[in-house]
Amino acid sequence: MSIPDWPVGERPRERLLQQGPQALSDAELLAIYLRVGVRGKSAVDLARELLRQHGDSLARLAQASIKSLSATPGIGLAKAAQLKASFELARRALQETMREQSLMNAPDPVRDWLRLNLAHLPHEVFVALWLDNQNRLIASEELFRGTLNQTSVYPREIVKSALAHNAASVIFAHNHPSGAREPSQADNLLTRQLREALALVDVRLLDHFIVAGNAPPLSMAERGWL
Repeated sequence: MSIPDWPVGERPRERLLQQGPQALSDAELLAIYLRVGVRGKSAVDLARELLRQHGDSLARLAQASIKSLSATPGIGLAKAAQLKASFELARRALQETMREQSLMNAPDPVRDWLRLNLAHLPHEVFVALWLDNQNRLIASEELFRGTLNQTSVYPREIVKSALAHNAASVIFAHNHPSGAREPSQADNLLTRQLREALALVDVRLLDHFIVAGNAPPLSMAERGWL
């Protein structure tokens, strides 16, 4: 049954207008974007199939290539391109928020941005969010990239980058492709080394996040490890 044949109170668009977007599932929100389904499948069915093929994860869907998106029957190149554009707009909106307000007072945009960018990468990356003296974003930077299991991080290069951005503070993050959310002993040791190195140039390390799969990124500061 196509969506126009559903009872009005069950149609995603009407529910969004009446109850707000937070009342809808991921598939229902995607269905509004897709607008129409294919023969034998409603837009909601098509959205569920698209999510299923990407691990039932919006973060993984956001990182999927146009080729991967368009491989789902009913998702041609045009819709795939539109989806990529919408996810990029979400990233830019989050980054804009991070530039305009203190990240110490609004940590959610940081977590959302990290999940969109790092959650389902097949390799490990180490990124820095360089902040001004009001803890607003100056720049985001991928500093190092590694293999499935590890990356090599060099404190000297990080100090040079901090000085180049004239940063007052920094938030670090790296992902665990294995899905393990807890930091390793090497992660804890590296965090201490970076904090000490940056203290020599008067740059504060505010937090270090571990990003793993669909779980909320782990904050070392909130755990009391900084």
